[in-house]
Amino acid sequence: MTHVLRLCIAVLLAACTASMARAEDGAWTALRDRAAVLIIRHAQTEPGIGDPPGYRLDQCATQRNLSEAGRAQAAAIGRQMADRGVKVSRVESSRWCRCIDTARLAFPGAEVHAVDALNSFFGERNAEPSQTNALRTRIGEWRGPGVLVLVTHQVNITALTGRSVAPGEGLVLQPEAAGLRVAGAVQF
Repeated sequence: MTHVLRLCIAVLLAACTASMARAEDGAWTALRDRAAVLIIRHAQTEPGIGDPPGYRLDQCATQRNLSEAGRAQAAAIGRQMADRGVKVSRVESSRWCRCIDTARLAFPGAEVHAVDALNSFFGERNAEPSQTNALRTRIGEWRGPGVLVLVTHQVNITALTGRSVAPGEGLVLQPEAAGLRVAGAVQF
């Protein structure tokens, strides 16, 4: 690789990194300064996809749950939001234990409200349109004050926004007349 090519690659990487940092700063500003919605994918789990056959929502031991790293990640979510001056007004979660645990570890003083529209439809794809519409309506109704935190699953976030997020990553959403806008991503 020539020196000029290496220099060009370095400049492009620096520009991309700076652009991503500005976008994340904008997302944090939106969370601090207005009534916004933060939708978070549950924190890291034990390895696997979906849940074991025969899982039950009322029995966490039958589900794929947070790993030790996921529990630490969930706690870090709340600390980082507090450190950045974000006022959380309400926390809603899927009924899956990995989501409820993420919400409780991130926001230990908050009441966590289980909401069916946030439940995974990974194994029931026919539920996607009605759940996504209900979620879109819920987000559109939020007026604050403060931030509404929604803890859910990858399939729900992708159906709603068209974006993929890592475990424990969140998207800042703002209602608009034509639906909703992704103001940016935040990583914990």
